Amino acid sequence: MAFLYELAVLGSPTANQLSELKQKISETIEAFNMRIGTEVKWVVFPDTLIPQQQKVSAAVFFGAKNAPQGNLEDLLNKGIPILPVVSDVSKTNEEIPAALLRFNCLAYTDGGIQRIATALLECVGLLPKQRRVFLSYRRSEAAQVALQLFDAFSAKHFDVFLDTHGIAPAEDFQATLWHRLCDSDVLVMLDTATYFDSRWTNAEFGRALAKGIAILRIGWSNSAQSRRTQTVSSCELISHDIDSLTGRLTEQAISKICLQLEGVRSLSHAVRNLNLISNLRNAIEQIGGTFIGIGLNKSVNIKLANGRDITIYPTLGVPTSTTLHNATRTPSNNKIAVLYDHIGMHTEWLNHLEWLGSHVKTADYVKANEAAWRFADWEN
Repeated sequence: MAFLYELAVLGSPTANQLSELKQKISETIEAFNMRIGTEVKWVVFPDTLIPQQQKVSAAVFFGAKNAPQGNLEDLLNKGIPILPVVSDVSKTNEEIPAALLRFNCLAYTDGGIQRIATALLECVGLLPKQRRVFLSYRRSEAAQVALQLFDAFSAKHFDVFLDTHGIAPAEDFQATLWHRLCDSDVLVMLDTATYFDSRWTNAEFGRALAKGIAILRIGWSNSAQSRRTQTVSSCELISHDIDSLTGRLTEQAISKICLQLEGVRSLSHAVRNLNLISNLRNAIEQIGGTFIGIGLNKSVNIKLANGRDITIYPTLGVPTSTTLHNATRTPSNNKIAVLYDHIGMHTEWLNHLEWLGSHVKTADYVKANEAAWRFADWEN
């Protein structure tokens, strides 16, 4: 069977951990229109793991005292990403073999199976390693909680945009704000009583919807939910989630929000990726081309009406030179295109992409809403 990805479980997970991990992986990749056993190979406790070169592979190692190591050294020599998991960071030296000690470990107590599943999918590129969050809030009502969540999300390895921290002096405030929103996985809205009374928070919410960016609503207990937020993910705060003396969230409330954020981000990325591919397929068929199918590293293979084969890399967020470089690393005789949604991005960045694309002969950037137009005259 022609698997595109191979995920392996090594070490000593419990039966519940193994079952929950497979279920969580299945739920996420189904949103990519993939299945375990079809596009994704699932391997558990192999004596020797031998990933094939035509697959993108990664493994998770559940640490424990005297956990079986299999052929860890061989996998590391081949450059296979291995995610070490410990029951608690204080037990790293006891549970993790020497070969994996140089890697940053993930503690099971820090997000549980949800975080492990997310990190494993990041290792094979189904989810991006960049974990970007945009905090949307009214300064007059939620500035302190926004700062608290900034610290909490940052500690969970999220790149968090907060207006008071993320825009340098003399920069165009609004252009930078929208550019950072375009590059976010999730907009976290602190839904206080007058959230929608502000022009800017109102626009942030609406433009996140327009871009298909997931929204996680943090609902205050004294704030009625707007009909506009009925379809977004919500995390409702209750009275004892906020310290009445300090106005700060409790640790339990922060943990609840962080856990839900992980799930919202994973599902949102998969759905947005699928929508981008669906729109691309419609554009290619509109000009008489053929959608061949999904390839390695989330690439899409198409054939134009003139018979020319092209490999396209749909990209969420703001593409960079690294995006272009990664797209050209998979061996292919096809011309390569990086597809992206340019709406809302900073004009200077768009000019940079146009300049960069004109100087790279093997690949180019293509705006999603111009796909049919560009590929209809791809020879030129």
